[in-house]
Amino acid sequence: MIVAQIVSSLDLRHGGPSRSVRGLASGLAALGEQVELLTTYSAGETPPEQPAEGPRVRAFSRQPPEALARSKQLQRHLVAQAYDIVHHHGLWLRTLHYAHHAARLRGAPLVVSPRGMMSPWAWRHRRWKKMLAASLVHPGAFASVKGWHATCEAEAADIRRLGFTQPICVAPNGVAPPDPAAEATSAQMWRTLLPAVGGRRVALFYSRLHSKKRVIELIDLWLSRSRDDWLLLIVGIPEQYSVSQLDAHLERSGARDRVMIKDGSHLPPPYAIASLFVLPSHSENFGLVVAEALVRGVPVLTTDTTPWQQLDARGAGRCVPWKGFGAALDEALASSAEALAESGARARAWAIPAFSWHQVAHTVRTFYQELAGR
Repeated sequence: MIVAQIVSSLDLRHGGPSRSVRGLASGLAALGEQVELLTTYSAGETPPEQPAEGPRVRAFSRQPPEALARSKQLQRHLVAQAYDIVHHHGLWLRTLHYAHHAARLRGAPLVVSPRGMMSPWAWRHRRWKKMLAASLVHPGAFASVKGWHATCEAEAADIRRLGFTQPICVAPNGVAPPDPAAEATSAQMWRTLLPAVGGRRVALFYSRLHSKKRVIELIDLWLSRSRDDWLLLIVGIPEQYSVSQLDAHLERSGARDRVMIKDGSHLPPPYAIASLFVLPSHSENFGLVVAEALVRGVPVLTTDTTPWQQLDARGAGRCVPWKGFGAALDEALASSAEALAESGARARAWAIPAFSWHQVAHTVRTFYQELAGR
């Protein structure tokens, strides 16, 4: 099959989809499908490079308003090609309109991955803008979808709750096992960058700096009691909050030595120095960073508004309501290094086979074949 995978950006500062969509496209190409990975880039950004192998990456410049990922070049490219499947990732952007138009023109099934944008929290957030987007930015796109791709059963339930009846493929994001040499280099770099870590253990938050992630609440919870033998390391892509804004919040609390905040835009992931991973989000359709922590053997504490309820049953961490997050955090921080390492080993043994890109790509390809009548 000839497959178009469309995502508004492959820049890492835009979060998980910039990595997971590339992984899905590569997985499908490894199965022998002809895949084009189509994306856009803003003025001042460097277009993504074409990898030596895998899907063909095509990047198209944006025109104002750039926030809507408007790109005439991408639009022209899509209508000039003959795809068997058009798969768009994300909502509320002009790229979905281009995908909808191209699929309709060629009679190809349109598949859409909401990427968390249909969760109750996300659907309500700035609802008036999303209502305008549905009618003006990509009119008619939702009704023309032939199939949805959800990364967990909870996201599939969100799609159904909103009244959509098209077929749904549930396939998680994949995660490649880390390279040991790269992890060792990352650990050395982070310990050099953060000498204040010293002999303390690190609880890591690694995600976008956004209110959806409860980053301010996490800082306040951490500072609510003494945790002298631990450091909370917050590394993220500045979005709603900048590093300086979060630093100012710490300054007002007088606790700069207990929490450290870094812009992770151009730094390797810091999982290698973490003993615990924390993600107290309001909502996640998957939470790629959780899977990335698990495959590296880092136990996870997250909220039950993420799809990680299996953590408890697997002995790989905890998934709890926000109101119980503080107590669960206290319990995790009181655990011995040996107990956390054992939990991390169980996490790795579970996650590496469960989230392989080969399995994910095979599931998605089967869904494509069903939609295309093959």
